[in-house]
Amino acid sequence: MLSDLAWLPLPPADFRVQLNALKSGVAAGDVASLQRLLSLALCRLDDSQLNKLANASRQVPEANPFFSPVKLGLLGDGTLSLLGSAIAGSAVRHGLRVEVVEGSYGAAVSDATDAGSHLHSAGLDMAVLALDYRLAGLDTPKLSEAEAAQAVEDALGRIRMIVDGLRPGLAGPMLVQTLPTPVEPLFGSFDRIHAGSVYAMVEALNARLVEWARKGDVVLVDIARLAGSVGAERWHDHGHWHASKLGFAPEFIPVYGDMVARTLAAVKGKTKKALVLDLDNTLWGGIIGDDGLDGIQLGQGSAAGEAFVAIQRLALDLRARGIVLAVCSKNEEAAARSPFQSHPEMLLKESDIAVFQANWTDKASNLRAIAETLNIGVDALVFLDDNPAERAQVRAELPVVGVPELPADPALYPRMLAAAGYFETIALSDEDRARADQYQANAARAQLLTAASDMEGYLRSLAMTCSIQRVNATGRARVAQLINKSNQFNLTTRRYTEPEVEALANDPSKHIVQIRLVDRFGDNGIICVLIADKNGADWEIDTWLMSCRVLGRRVEQAALGHLITAARRAGADRLIGRYIPSAKNMMVEQHYQKLGFQKLEQTPEGHSLWELRLDGCTPADLPMTLVDEALSDTAA
Repeated sequence: MLSDLAWLPLPPADFRVQLNALKSGVAAGDVASLQRLLSLALCRLDDSQLNKLANASRQVPEANPFFSPVKLGLLGDGTLSLLGSAIAGSAVRHGLRVEVVEGSYGAAVSDATDAGSHLHSAGLDMAVLALDYRLAGLDTPKLSEAEAAQAVEDALGRIRMIVDGLRPGLAGPMLVQTLPTPVEPLFGSFDRIHAGSVYAMVEALNARLVEWARKGDVVLVDIARLAGSVGAERWHDHGHWHASKLGFAPEFIPVYGDMVARTLAAVKGKTKKALVLDLDNTLWGGIIGDDGLDGIQLGQGSAAGEAFVAIQRLALDLRARGIVLAVCSKNEEAAARSPFQSHPEMLLKESDIAVFQANWTDKASNLRAIAETLNIGVDALVFLDDNPAERAQVRAELPVVGVPELPADPALYPRMLAAAGYFETIALSDEDRARADQYQANAARAQLLTAASDMEGYLRSLAMTCSIQRVNATGRARVAQLINKSNQFNLTTRRYTEPEVEALANDPSKHIVQIRLVDRFGDNGIICVLIADKNGADWEIDTWLMSCRVLGRRVEQAALGHLITAARRAGADRLIGRYIPSAKNMMVEQHYQKLGFQKLEQTPEGHSLWELRLDGCTPADLPMTLVDEALSDTAA
């Protein structure tokens, strides 16, 4: 998961073709081409693809809206030639255009200390020192503590010589890597205790590097932790070391490049500032609008509930270090706020959230509004959402927003978010810790603004297929579940048991259908139920409900198109719709008006009656494929 950059989506199959098509536009500074270059960089690329991306990034003009230029020196032990392109290619996804100047093989000390070397004359902004314990003189055990201490001191002295020698040629800081410890023990568990073991000496050197970095003299790139996270046994590949002096297995080149690139981005101030959270099935299990406060999964006592608590705990930990929190959810606002206000197991409270966007606007627009309210760029946002379609929409419209892929298991959400490195930092001050409160205060002063968003291209890119069928034995249980569970997009909130659904399906005076939506991310299942009474010239809509997770996909227009065609074939002249208000269905109060119905009456209690005359009605042109099997038996 961590080693293959699983927080990033897979690249398009024609990655190379798309990249080649961008070259002229990138060189000309065309904004759309640069934006597409960033979108391609935000994919799970292998070392070959990173190399091609690095080559393309060299054409980016210095003056551009997305990528900050960095000239980077690369020195170290062993082979460096495979690392430079991985760093430069990975840097594109972090908003950098990196030009790498490599040191000579095995010549880090002379390159750094010789004022006439090509590294000194290159005009470097920063440099990174890539180390290996074998060439640092720490690969041979020492049997005395004094010998071990001297070996560590000699290794540190060599590193200081390189850093001090190159520092006059740098405009910015020197990045120094920690050293991964070897797998093979000499003493077993006693390796950690005996100062002369290779393991203990490498750990001692890393501790000295940490002390050095804590003083601000160097910036640490913790490759030792990366190696431990993916597994030291996999990290160390002695075959490649003996053959090419590459310090780790080639499969880790992409994740290594990303680790260095994100540190460079942190130095350049590119770290994200805000974590924007979806709610349903992201901060708790279930849908608050349908399941209610007592029905969501959250809290101790169940694996799923505890997983969502862990997500909230990570969000709070990030806030404590200065990351501002916001909410972006397709939900009725009162329902969305209720767990924050009343659920006893909810760690996050309303007071922790700087901007709370719960509405039915598309999420890209809401993210723009959040950024404007916080007075930060959208490129400072990270968006955590369990829904792959929502993630894709945000990536398509706002590629500068960090949007991690999430696995099916919510227990892994914290790991995926943390592994992505959006909030990488090189220092932490009291001001940093107070920053979330500052942003929250700024947000309280700002007026929320929802920006418009072009959805048509995105919807077509989903390759949706909308299938409409008469309710059948296979779907009957799910239809009954939806009827009894759906609260928000439900015009009448009438409830029917499964036997009653079966009776309705067998009643010739009723028209009852189930609607399924499939897109390129998978099958959303049955997401809509329609029940209509056939009353001669009038078809009266008894039940119209939809799952909130497909809102904004224009399924309601597909459903209306079906009703228009079915009613007309049966000889009807009008569709009659009712809205019966409930505590949770305010979002559909204007549903019929939006679809072109005319209001016939409204009671003081808010009940409304609507009509749509079928003469001249034509189904809308929709961004989906319609498969309507229910129209074969709609004759009167």
